Amino acid sequence: MNPPHRPLTIAVIGGRYPSPKALRHSEQVGRELAKRGAAVVCGGLIGIMEGVCKGAKEENGLTIGILPGSDPDDANAYVDVPICAGIGYARNIMVVKSGRAVIAIEGSYGTMSEIGHALAEKIPVVGLGTWTFSAGDGSGDDVIRATDAVDAVEKAIAAAKSRGPDSGDPRAAP
Repeated sequence: MNPPHRPLTIAVIGGRYPSPKALRHSEQVGRELAKRGAAVVCGGLIGIMEGVCKGAKEENGLTIGILPGSDPDDANAYVDVPICAGIGYARNIMVVKSGRAVIAIEGSYGTMSEIGHALAEKIPVVGLGTWTFSAGDGSGDDVIRATDAVDAVEKAIAAAKSRGPDSGDPRAAP
């Protein structure tokens, strides 16, 4: 449970070069998260990352960008808090670990790696036009599917709020 002074943080991931539809989704996801008082954490660069931050800022939301490099000026113009990881794309782990849930919008191989890291850490992932994942016998998709931006936000917030205090610890008993 979040302390009252700390907003629920949702990670939003996706590619640098999204389709126009995915970019529209990202802006709407940002607006919807901000309307609900959730902070956005993302990779802080262009594409989906910029779209979600832009949408959140339109509703006066808080945006956090975890950058791969060491220059805070690399962050898109809508990032409130740039965090310079200085570790390249290994920062993908930091992005997903910083959210209580993840919304994945479209994306390429970087997004795929972030989804994999989140699922391995038992962080819920809501997908909007993104990769499918299944573990073990391959019988099902481990990503929660959303039909649109509002559905994605509602599912991500519900999943984030339903997580137990040790649900992000892969050593915790199932």
